[in-house]
Amino acid sequence: MREMTSLERVQAVMRGEVPDYLPVIPQSFLFAMSEGGTSIGQVNKNPAAMAKCHLECREKYGYDGCIMDVDDSTLAEACGAKVVYRDDSVAVVKESEPLLTDLRQVDDLKIPDPKKDGRLPLWLETTSRIAEKIGGEAMVMGRADQGPFNLLCLLRGTQEFMLDLIEEEEEVILHALEWTTKVHIAFAQAQLEAGANITSMGDAYASPNLVAPAYYRKYALPFEKKVVEAVQTPDKPYSIHICGDTTKIIGDMGKTGAKVLEVDWKLDMGAARRLVPPETVLMGNVNPSDPLYLGTPDKVDAAVKGIIESTKGRGLIVSSGCAIGANTKPENLKALVDSARKYGAYDKVMALA
Repeated sequence: MREMTSLERVQAVMRGEVPDYLPVIPQSFLFAMSEGGTSIGQVNKNPAAMAKCHLECREKYGYDGCIMDVDDSTLAEACGAKVVYRDDSVAVVKESEPLLTDLRQVDDLKIPDPKKDGRLPLWLETTSRIAEKIGGEAMVMGRADQGPFNLLCLLRGTQEFMLDLIEEEEEVILHALEWTTKVHIAFAQAQLEAGANITSMGDAYASPNLVAPAYYRKYALPFEKKVVEAVQTPDKPYSIHICGDTTKIIGDMGKTGAKVLEVDWKLDMGAARRLVPPETVLMGNVNPSDPLYLGTPDKVDAAVKGIIESTKGRGLIVSSGCAIGANTKPENLKALVDSARKYGAYDKVMALA
């Protein structure tokens, strides 16, 4: 088999084929900034610096794509939420002063223009800069920040929204989620227009670690489906990332139609492979804490081997289970890539069938 480009590897996996090597794409935006001698808090308004760090980190470690992410607060900020900036870490929504004191107030808000409002244009410029350099040879994921459920949590305040789920009228909640869905779709489509060859959402607060699966199925799943239907095309896949142990909802996530599901480290990848459709691509799920931060290259090697063997290497992009820290050991990130190449080689994967 001839050597493929990084993008060809990803495309082969999307088609249900086995590439020369399974693609490996860590969620490395925090680490990439650190490798570039800065932090995400210092450059989150500097697209040129963010793109440079991403590109140099990928070149140094040899992984198959860049996940352009900045923080979880940009879309909420563009809607009008107050944000706290921190030099050494990601910006966060000031949930103690929520934008919405009542979910009905979404009718008073305007849908942000991704090309004009807040820091959304800066995300798009960063994506464009990365895509211009490597978009024809590697995967460029332009994350579209938070999904509908998460975004509404941030606008209302998480504690208040959890109470709303119990006490508020169902129609009011669903109406507010329709609005946040439109907000997310607009940004996701803009990310693709900016040059990303895949876009995605984070919907962590819909995780069973925070809400019962019944709430996910009622208030998150239908809107994730709407996003996928509006954004995903055969050439432009869509990905959903939900943090935590999603064992109880991973089968439901597979029903969203999203081509890619990003799996956190708390879920067994072999179980995930059995619970979602065979055409769904799984991305994950090495623990960012241990082994990537606390562990050794040998522990990383063992983790990657386990993931590939448990899924039989089918429909798999090797990655971290969530964002890896800025202080991740460089030798462990190198081991992640090296191990994916070792155990994800075509002949090794075919032998697992």
